[in-house]
This record gives sequence, C-alpha cells and structure tokens, in this order.
Amino acid sequence: MTNTNDDSILVFEYFTASGEKDRCIISEAESLLFSLIDDLKDYDLDVVVNESYENVMNKYDNVNPILINTDIISWLEENASKFKRAIFISAEMDNALYNITKILEENNVYIYNSSSEACLIASDKSLTYETVSNALPQPRTFRFKIDSKGYWKRAITNLHKKWQAEDPLTPLKLIIKPLIGVDCEDIVIIDDIDDLSYDLEKIFPPQSRIIVQEFIEGEDVSVSLICKDGNATPISLNKQFIQLKNDKETYLGGMLPFKSEYEKEAFEVAKKACESVDGLKGFVGVDLLISKNDDIYPVYLLEINSRFATPYVGLKKIANFNIAKTIIEGNIDEIDISLDGEVEFKKQGNNLDIRRI
Repeated sequence: MTNTNDDSILVFEYFTASGEKDRCIISEAESLLFSLIDDLKDYDLDVVVNESYENVMNKYDNVNPILINTDIISWLEENASKFKRAIFISAEMDNALYNITKILEENNVYIYNSSSEACLIASDKSLTYETVSNALPQPRTFRFKIDSKGYWKRAITNLHKKWQAEDPLTPLKLIIKPLIGVDCEDIVIIDDIDDLSYDLEKIFPPQSRIIVQEFIEGEDVSVSLICKDGNATPISLNKQFIQLKNDKETYLGGMLPFKSEYEKEAFEVAKKACESVDGLKGFVGVDLLISKNDDIYPVYLLEINSRFATPYVGLKKIANFNIAKTIIEGNIDEIDISLDGEVEFKKQGNNLDIRRI
C-alpha cells in the first residue's frame, strides 16, 4: 500500500473503487468522484480507485492514488485503521453505504458523511417513514415481505381495500418499491388493484422486502442540503426527470435550481426531515412530491438520501461556494449560499450529460 500523510483525507467512490464495468453506472460515479476531488484540491488526498484508473489519478498534484483490484468493502476491512479521516461516495444497494460507514466508525476514522445509524434509517424507506411519521406529510406506507406461498397478494389487496374505504370517492393507485433502492429502481405502479398479479414476483422474488404506498399525483422534486450538528441548510430545489412507462418509473436526470411557488414549503419539509434523523451530516438529498390536488399538504416527503448524489455535480458548476470544502471546514453558517445560473443533467445512453441552460 502507498504511504499516507497523517493530515490527508481518504476519498473514494464505491463503483470506481470496486472495478464496476457497466458504463451506465460508471459514468455517473466518475462524475461524482472527479467533482469531489476537484472541490478538495486544497487538501492532500488518499484516493482509492480500481487499478484501471492509474493514468487518470496521475494528473492530480494533491492526490496519492491507492490502486486496488478488489472491492472497496474488502479493502476497507483490511486498511481503514490506517486513516484518520474520510469523505466518500456510495449508494445504498446491498446496504453498502451503511456497511462502509460502519467499518470506518469501528476503525475510529472521522467521517464527513452521515453516521451509520443515520444511513440505516435513510436507506430503509420504512424506517424513514416511521422516524418522521408524526412530523411531516408522507404517503401512507406499509411494509411487506414477498412470501413464497403468495400470501402477499391477498395482504396488499386487503390493504388497498382498507385505504380505499377511507376515501371511497377517489380511485386509489398504489406504488410498490424495494425497501432499499436507488433512483426509481424496480418501482411499480398499480393503477387498478385487479391488475395486481403474481407476475410481481419477477421483479420482487420471494423473500424480497418491499413497501407499498398510496400513489399521489404530483411533481417529483428533490432538495439538496448540507447537514451539520443537527441543523440542515437547504442549497437548492431540483426538478427530477422521471419517465413513467408500462407502470414502471425510470429516473432520467433533472435540472436545478427549479423554480416553484412551493419552494419555501419544500425547503421547510426537507430541512425538518433531515433534522428529524440524528446523525445526518454533509451532503444530503431529500426526495419530495409537490402534490397536484392537495391544498392542505402541498409537499410530501418521499425519502432521504444520506449521501452525495447527482445534483452535487450540477451544483458544483453553478454554486458560488465550494460545497465539499464547506463540509470539511464545517463553516456552512458563515457561507453566503447562492447559485449562478441553471444546469441540467440527463442520462444519455451510457453517459451522464451535464450542461448549463
């Protein structure tokens, strides 16, 4: 292993460190990692990447590249104790975000990301719902396990019947999601309960854990925030581009900042959501829904993402302050938060296209 500097910061991104080959995944991962490295050009960095990135890392004067040919979790289990502090990027699938954070905590590494407990709550949509259930408007939510005998179908049908009885004049649609998922992954909409079939097991095989929610018509948005010491500071409201096709949702990208008459309400909901979960820290995203037909609750909380996400790459292009440096220095209270312009990010084939608009 390459020698490290006691004052350096350990930096890595899950997919680029683990040797992921899928270009659809890796293009977004590279954008996030390179943006983070660029933001931290004033610091000495120990950057862990797959050995295929050797030539790319050599262009950075402040980077000590650590080249590996294994997955990042296995590497951390062997090497995390050699570092004092870290900031990293990882998604939630297979509890990777939680597991990585836990390894760093157990090795007494100071992290500029959220705590493992906060990551666990945010990653699990049911835990998020329960944690903030009395504080903010959320779609009605119920947790299920797909059993091998098919009893789940009757249970979801009975749940629909119960919820529909509470408002019999408004046809009720359901949305089914994996308990832990990323970017609209495996999200299914049930327009009519009679359409619910055992074909669902092709997406969620037996033993899968899912949540069932009421489907609320509206506009998909998110809020990017910086969290520190139990306080959350909104940076921007972001529009999400989500394609609905064959009753399945697909995340295509977004634009920011998004102008909405409900920006203030969106910021308030996102801020309160973050401050309801102990241990959230650094860059955090909150997915929201601006309802089309609800005058009482115009903004609904959908989920919390306790991690760097794609809007960070867009914000880096238009923010009048350095987001990552602000997180490291912990001086968000002293920063004039402002954005100069608008940016759009879209998935184009296997690439992530980011441009000013």
